[in-house]
Amino acid sequence: MKYSKYFDNVDLKQHFREFYRFFLPLFVLIFSLALAIWVSIKPKKNTGEDSGTESAGQALVGLLNPRVEELFFDPAFAVLSPIEMVTAPQAVRFDPPMGTEHAGLTYNAQPFLTTRHLGDDINGIGGNNSDLGDPVYAIADGRVIYTGWPADGWGNVAILLHELPDGRLVESFYGHLDRIAVFVGQRVRRGDRIGDVGNADGKYLAHLHFELRTSPTLDCGAGYADSALDRLPGEFSLIKWRGRKDDLLSPPPVGASPESKPALEVDTKP
Repeated sequence: MKYSKYFDNVDLKQHFREFYRFFLPLFVLIFSLALAIWVSIKPKKNTGEDSGTESAGQALVGLLNPRVEELFFDPAFAVLSPIEMVTAPQAVRFDPPMGTEHAGLTYNAQPFLTTRHLGDDINGIGGNNSDLGDPVYAIADGRVIYTGWPADGWGNVAILLHELPDGRLVESFYGHLDRIAVFVGQRVRRGDRIGDVGNADGKYLAHLHFELRTSPTLDCGAGYADSALDRLPGEFSLIKWRGRKDDLLSPPPVGASPESKPALEVDTKP
């Protein structure tokens, strides 16, 4: 052929090697720049933010911007920050959340894991709604990490964080409160009044739903389950951790609480 003599000395493999060495990286660079420019200037979908209405989860989820219908926040992923965990007050003495130092004038109407119950339902001895408004105390030195009305089944809830003498963290959970007398971030002493016994706005007869939890979470979760999950038997744990002989009473400390602030009563009922 006319041009065959020109191709006889052409090294095609060498040409392909040169292409991969120079042109392929250039192509990848140009494509990456074009993609970055397109992502930065592409129009954003209207998520209702400009319409004056609130929509769930306007913030990005990591680097993603999922559809609005996917932006429901799962409270199970609400956990304590590292700084909150390392600054938890150490608790060396424990008392029951109601009654006397030995839980006198109270009884446990539904103990831990009875009929799948994840806590202890503590009542005053009068029964019915006779203990409505009775004081609820902090079981030990701790810091308030949650107050609010997470669901109608819970009513007002307060959660405290404590550090055990062996370094483990534990949360004390107080549900169905009629009134909350502490605020998030407040440091409390054992025996400080954190609220009053309630009935979740009439959903139950008045009582305190008390739990001890080992997970550093802010999720109130459910009060019933087929297993213990991260809960501990509250009544028996407090006896074990009491920190003094059974025949010795130990009234709450006197004087100003650490980092004392003006008292703030919170009614978070919707």
